[in-house]
Amino acid sequence: ILLHSILNAEFSILNYIAGMKEYITGIGGVFFKGKDPANTRTWYKDHLGLDCSEWGKSFEWKHLNDPEKTGSTQWCVFKDESDYFGPSGQQFMINYRVSNLEELLEKLKAEGILPVKPFEDSDYGKFAWIDDADGYRIELWEPKE
Repeated sequence: ILLHSILNAEFSILNYIAGMKEYITGIGGVFFKGKDPANTRTWYKDHLGLDCSEWGKSFEWKHLNDPEKTGSTQWCVFKDESDYFGPSGQQFMINYRVSNLEELLEKLKAEGILPVKPFEDSDYGKFAWIDDADGYRIELWEPKE
């Protein structure tokens, strides 16, 4: 909860200074690759008490300004050969929780930034993927509320 609050405060301050609309509302997930995901999950369980499934672990939390609202941050290990992170060879990918994903995609398109995969609308919310200035794939997620 503390990390989520700090990250939200940092984004809010930076966007206020820059005078731009805040689209990122937090971290939706941290994904990384491992040589043997099952072994990695077992290591985290045995040594750090992180009990997770093949799909990782979902950390539930409450919104700082509205404790009745809940959210989650996903932690997941992917196989080294996974292409989910794109062709860059990156070993990690951050999923950012965003507000108004479709508006954000229009803004990014006007700035010459196009999605690298088709937009998805699923039971979990809306998803889009872009590459950042360094070529790292990031996932944008507007959760269903």
